[in-house]
Amino acid sequence: MIRVENLSKRYGPTAVVDNVSFSVAPGETLVLLGTSGSGKTTTLKMLNRLIEPDSGQIRLDGTDVRQQDAPTLRRRIGYVIQDGGLFPHYTVAEAIATVPNLLGWEPDRIRERTDELIRKLQLPEAVLNRYPADLSGGQRQRVGLARALATRPPVVLMDEPFGALDPFTRRHVRRELFGLSELQETTVVLVTHDVAEALELADRIALMHQGRIVQIGLPGDLTNQPANDFVRDFLDV
Repeated sequence: MIRVENLSKRYGPTAVVDNVSFSVAPGETLVLLGTSGSGKTTTLKMLNRLIEPDSGQIRLDGTDVRQQDAPTLRRRIGYVIQDGGLFPHYTVAEAIATVPNLLGWEPDRIRERTDELIRKLQLPEAVLNRYPADLSGGQRQRVGLARALATRPPVVLMDEPFGALDPFTRRHVRRELFGLSELQETTVVLVTHDVAEALELADRIALMHQGRIVQIGLPGDLTNQPANDFVRDFLDV
């Protein structure tokens, strides 16, 4: 369970995130949807303390995230960004093993989990010794997700994870990845500006504008009962 209360972040006179509150239930996918500059990525990055809020509270399973040091917190939260966010000098096997190694997993356990993930993500075993530059965009995204899921974190954050893919690959990869039972059982917060993607993937959508949540609810709530003209125009309903 994620619970966010009265979260705010300013840069100079600008309130990038302005008094935002929401919760995400275990196993739920919440999509933060909005235009560039709406505050959605800043909100996401405050969840794992890549950005520190000016005010407000974030609780993960009832514990304030500020009660843990930031590196320890991030090892409990999967994080996927555009094009996988892979280090160019790490092989695929090394990338997937990053957090397990930090947590002191035994090599056999890491190898077993890595093999399990590449099977689930339909990656050939040969990719394990390759570098990101040798992979297709869809493969890099799968490896990025494998790295995020390696230690079975209770929460996975995704920031425009499919944005670097061409439209055909994007649709194929997102349907395939979100069809995984492992991801369906994980609490996911996903940032996107793509309305079709949000409607397809979200259990609930939080539509943001100028640092605030304009409307939050089931996809059908926003399309059938838009709260105002901005929601109607953004969703084109």
